[in-house]
Amino acid sequence: MLEGLKRLFGGTASAGREWEGLGPWAQARQCSLRTVKELNGFIVEGRLGTLPWRLEWGPSQRAYIEGSELRLRAEMALPSDLQVVVLSRRLQEQMEKDVFEQYVEGVQTRIDTETPAEMRWVVMYPKMGRGELGELRDRYAAVSSFKPWLQQWLAGPLTSALAGLKIDAATAFVLMIGRGRLTLRTEVEDATPGTVEPHLRVFEIALREAQRVAANPPTAKPAGA
Repeated sequence: MLEGLKRLFGGTASAGREWEGLGPWAQARQCSLRTVKELNGFIVEGRLGTLPWRLEWGPSQRAYIEGSELRLRAEMALPSDLQVVVLSRRLQEQMEKDVFEQYVEGVQTRIDTETPAEMRWVVMYPKMGRGELGELRDRYAAVSSFKPWLQQWLAGPLTSALAGLKIDAATAFVLMIGRGRLTLRTEVEDATPGTVEPHLRVFEIALREAQRVAANPPTAKPAGA
């Protein structure tokens, strides 16, 4: 597998160094890894217990993420109308500014479906106050169609995991739930075990905590999107 990676990304010496440890890392985690030559990226598939997850690294799929994007996702048995976003505070502020300029000061009068869901939700739904966010208040913002669910999700180890994630304040980071799917998106320019593993750990904690809340959810129903 390593030789295949080296041949695929053999154009530069730096590429070989960046990718060298991914095969052993995936194998140690009992995950499958395959490259996507057309996108100059890779896919890792694994499980948390019986729940499958998928990790992708390659060109950004969101305008707010520059360069290369790390994406993690898992399908979960969550209400389809539950919408939750935890994101870096600087990104939240930029999203609100962009939406205001595009749809309030511009010619459009409503947010269309081509706008990424997380960007729509940031301006549509109630935010957790800085006091409610505790140790996350300086680096993160959080919104949800159903605030009690979000509060319960952050009431356990997920808050500590997010607080301990060592990323620059300017780095775009989004952890969201929508249509029953948990997704993490962030900027990761160099794909190595050292840059991928911390985000996967946070994602797995988010999965466990979402399962915990789903097993004993708040009684009220989420607001419609």
